[in-house]
Amino acid sequence: MGGRGDTIMEYDVLKLENQLCFPLYACSREIVKKYTPLLAEIGLTYTQYIVMLVLWEQKKTTAKELGERLHLDSGTLTPLLKRLEANGLVSRFRAPEDERNLMVALTGKGGELQAKAADIPGRIGPCINLSPEEAVTLYSLLYKILDCV
Repeated sequence: MGGRGDTIMEYDVLKLENQLCFPLYACSREIVKKYTPLLAEIGLTYTQYIVMLVLWEQKKTTAKELGERLHLDSGTLTPLLKRLEANGLVSRFRAPEDERNLMVALTGKGGELQAKAADIPGRIGPCINLSPEEAVTLYSLLYKILDCV
């Protein structure tokens, strides 16, 4: 015990190639890079895009629910929502029934942007070399991880 060979094996867990987090991180960065020029065409960043995805689906939600759904903290979400509001894509207001809740709603201009974004998923798909079955499996596994962290 404690010999040089034990130390090498003990630290194998610290090799980059043995880290599950690294390929997740690297894939996320590379995929966002693929989205960047497509989203620039419609004036959104990736984080703004995922906010808009939720609002195109729900039309209105609380900032808290939005942050929870997107795994974004208020320090990230607040300036992002202010920028989207300044661009006329969303409106922010206090809920009349409980003013502690900040509501976020899609504006008409924000709704119109949905048509311009409709082709983005189809343009990204070919960049990801997975069969439909592999994509479904990966999606399920990633949400399994998200559900426990």
